Amino acid sequence: MTPVLALVGRPNVGKSTLFNRLTRSREAIVHDLPGVTRDRHYGDGRLGDRRFIAIDTGGFEPRAHEGLAVEMVRQAEQAIAEADAVLFVVDARAGLTAADRDIAERLRRHARVWVAVNKAEGMQADTAVAEFHELGVGAPAAISAAHGEGVRELLEAVLQPFPPDEPSQERDEREVRVAIVGRPNVGKSTLINALVGEERVIAFDQPGTTRDPIEVPFERGGRRYTLIDTAGVRRRGRTGTPPEYFSIVKALQAIEAANVAVLLLEAADGVTEQDAHVAGYVLERGRAVVLGINKWDAAGKEARARVKNELEWKLGFLRFAEAHFISAKDGKGLGPLMRAVDTAHAAAMARLPTPKLTRAMIAAVERQAPPKTGLIRPKLRYAHQGGVNPPRIIIHGNALDRVPASYQRYLEGYFRNAFQLVGTPLAIEFRTGRNPYAKKAR
Repeated sequence: MTPVLALVGRPNVGKSTLFNRLTRSREAIVHDLPGVTRDRHYGDGRLGDRRFIAIDTGGFEPRAHEGLAVEMVRQAEQAIAEADAVLFVVDARAGLTAADRDIAERLRRHARVWVAVNKAEGMQADTAVAEFHELGVGAPAAISAAHGEGVRELLEAVLQPFPPDEPSQERDEREVRVAIVGRPNVGKSTLINALVGEERVIAFDQPGTTRDPIEVPFERGGRRYTLIDTAGVRRRGRTGTPPEYFSIVKALQAIEAANVAVLLLEAADGVTEQDAHVAGYVLERGRAVVLGINKWDAAGKEARARVKNELEWKLGFLRFAEAHFISAKDGKGLGPLMRAVDTAHAAAMARLPTPKLTRAMIAAVERQAPPKTGLIRPKLRYAHQGGVNPPRIIIHGNALDRVPASYQRYLEGYFRNAFQLVGTPLAIEFRTGRNPYAKKAR
């Protein structure tokens, strides 16, 4: 399972700079909660072929008793609780402070803590880290998040204890790995139990920590599935965090390990901000997705109308996904839901022959040609498939850098209809041929 690294430390030590370095400035997912004025930020990181999830937190001031600082402490505490390893960021130029000692005391209960002595550029490494040995929570390492010095070496040491990612080719392509994600109390456990039967659930933890999502294998109609359950994320933190606190990290890990994500919503609540953030991450990771609107039988007429409307304007970017209105408790609508999972998986793994793709592309251009930019009109010559899960279509031609986003969306819709790609994102990549006379121009 993808390891989770939390960045904590007092204000202004460079946590966000390090976060941007680890995630290569990739836009983070923000977890918003009512009453919380400072958010944790989540992002993907990669070291070679090793993936990880990084969590950036606000300034950690353990002695805070009121106001904004208390909320920031709660955010940092939650990040520490859900992390597999903690990067404790300190400031080499400011030196060891009383606040650093307080944070170190909080971190002693965590098994894997690494002290990142930031802003150490231009300093001797031994000198920069010397006084931070006193913290007693791990060997300090001198880094410069702004310049990248020492960051790779630190990250290699942090990730070394975790097992490498499982190669996808080792898994049976016919087995569908399905992540059930959603807020607490939307019915994830009920859905899984309805699908496999309470007494038949076989659960086992993936390598890593016991906080990882649980995998539940089962068969349906002669086909093997693995449901990745994130229902176990609800727990009371040491800081008094409510037990129904939604942990987005667990959803991110489950999505990462899945072929298809079932985003479960509750009809009465509609589409929340957390739902939209997770949906955005599903799309970003290129996973196929099915929407399950649960407790439909218990929703009133107004609630049903509202959730249908919200699916259109809050989750409009998932229009390619099927939405099913179900009752996990009563077992209603589960057959169509699982057929939609099969359809989405088949679309995500579809093999699209080059001749058929090219013919479809030509038909799309004949129906609507790309618009001119000045005197130049992009010329689309042929298309071929560049990958699956999600399907990636590569189009070759001339002046394709001038194709507007609106025309790319038109092509996506045309290909989706032509090949019946329901439930999966579709990536289109343009490659413009090199002008052989470019260097000869005077």
